[in-house]
Amino acid sequence: QVQLVESGGGLVQSGGSLRLSCAASGFVFSDYDMSWFRQAPGKGLEWVSSITSSGYGDAYVDSVAGRFTVIKDNGKKILYLQMNSLKPEDTAMYYCGSLRRGSQWASKIRSDYDPWGQGTQVTVSS
Repeated sequence: QVQLVESGGGLVQSGGSLRLSCAASGFVFSDYDMSWFRQAPGKGLEWVSSITSSGYGDAYVDSVAGRFTVIKDNGKKILYLQMNSLKPEDTAMYYCGSLRRGSQWASKIRSDYDPWGQGTQVTVSS
């Protein structure tokens, strides 16, 4: 079964840290670029970060650059998002996705990703 399963979300105080995980199954994880997105309450889906299939190239939205780190462990078939210095504005449902072949690197378009995870909630209190 082709799927992505996120975990690691929770409630944390401002300035704290969390590490999100995205476990992949049913496809050759090492062949695909991956991304993280988030959706805050009442807002649209926002691209957060992307990483290349090898794990050696990455990109971030300006609002998280320097605070978040994306990691791809091809041996374990897990994508991580290490989030430090969290802020209340980081509160959102976080999703991971596998970039379809032929799509643009670090695409910000939801339909360019399949499979797509069910999400994990991150809440940052002030």
